Amino acid sequence: MKRSRRVVEGCLTDGEAHYGINTGFGSLAKQRIGAADLAALQRNLIRSHSAGVGEPLREELVRAMMVTLAGSLARGMSGVRPVVVQTLVGMLNAGVVPRVPSIGSVGASGDLAPLAHIALCMIGEGVATVRGPGAGGRVGAKVGREMPGARALKDAGIQALTLEAKEGLALINGTHLMCAEGALLARDAMGLFDAACVATAMSIDGCRASHSFLDDRLYVARNNWGGRGAAERIRGLLRGGKIVESHVENDPRVQDPYSLRAAPTVLGAALQMITHVMTIVDAELGGVTDNPLVFAGGGESGGAGSVDDAIVSGANFHGMPLAIPLDCLAIALCHIAGISERRTYLMTGAFEPESRLKPFLTAQPGLSSGLMIAQYTSAACVNEMIGLTMPASVSNISTCAGMEDYNSFGPRGAAKARRALELATNVVAIELLCAAQALDTHRPLKSGRGVEAAHAKIRERVKTLREDRVLTGDVGAIVGMIGRGELVDG
Repeated sequence: MKRSRRVVEGCLTDGEAHYGINTGFGSLAKQRIGAADLAALQRNLIRSHSAGVGEPLREELVRAMMVTLAGSLARGMSGVRPVVVQTLVGMLNAGVVPRVPSIGSVGASGDLAPLAHIALCMIGEGVATVRGPGAGGRVGAKVGREMPGARALKDAGIQALTLEAKEGLALINGTHLMCAEGALLARDAMGLFDAACVATAMSIDGCRASHSFLDDRLYVARNNWGGRGAAERIRGLLRGGKIVESHVENDPRVQDPYSLRAAPTVLGAALQMITHVMTIVDAELGGVTDNPLVFAGGGESGGAGSVDDAIVSGANFHGMPLAIPLDCLAIALCHIAGISERRTYLMTGAFEPESRLKPFLTAQPGLSSGLMIAQYTSAACVNEMIGLTMPASVSNISTCAGMEDYNSFGPRGAAKARRALELATNVVAIELLCAAQALDTHRPLKSGRGVEAAHAKIRERVKTLREDRVLTGDVGAIVGMIGRGELVDG
């Protein structure tokens, strides 16, 4: 970091124009800024770019952005002083969380507005929330309450930054919102995939379906690792069950509906996409997404053979490598939810006599509506998700007077994927609610050990439906269990 900082400082006296160091920004890059105004240039950048609107980002995401930003700056190619990274780390350790509006980034030139609101707090402005042990453990800290950024830093014993040349630009000129949300989404989506496998397995025995479509040979024949992995998980959850044995003979059904039979294939496709997103995010987490980058000592240009300038302008801030996978993640989540809702529809409709289920999984159809409207809610969630699958990254709107004429809109893709995840989690929770009720219908026969373990955990919080009751709390309880990973055996 110190070497790259010396390069920046050297640029201040060489008489040349260097973007973001002694010039304006974006389409104002041709404007030279005098030495006496360089500190004001960086401060004005942070203030003017703090233009976000909408609900604040959740604190988990803001902290993830701060970690990602600190990691990028610490790689020593952004030309900032060590104190900039130390301030970020100090805020993280003290639980100082800037308030960041959720809307404002177009996913190129960095996540400018959201990151500016973080930087605003770093210079003693803006608003922050203090969490955890209280700003540095100091007496008088207002734990868990919003306060001016200056007060939050003071209570934490952190000196507000006075930004020097290039440091404001380095703080806001990266993909850290997209990357941070991508990392959190990939983690949460994998947790949902695990829960969806549990729900699928529970529904299979809830419908008294065959297990033949879980045969590993099917997926080996297709050379499909995603479907094979999903089938293996579901097969393991059903291992040791007795329900399937109860209808081996005299069952007239030849094949089960796609929502059961094709579940490993559909879930496997989603697994492949989630894994791909993880791979992309892992690479981004190890990268530097600032612009311009500072290469201490210079280097050879790619192909011309001449020596590059020590400060090189490019577009590492452009979010398209993340935007496309985030758009695709919403599609994958839509299919996890879509096929889950179809299984809920199958169970509540009680179309198949061999399933031995009653309409809407109630003991008294007509007098009681049972889980009828739970399926409606699931359908409503899936319908909203259909709209969320329209890619954000394919609709371009130019910014900055045409200098920034092709943007990624990755943050909007991330926001849509997050909403899709929330909806899909509700859909899978509703399936689990219905499938657990279906299993109760087949007692004393039991399903596989993994399924029964999940069923027991559900029944700790959600009792068997014996008469009509409000279902919102039941769904919410299972949503919480999915989020905490409680339904995955071992």
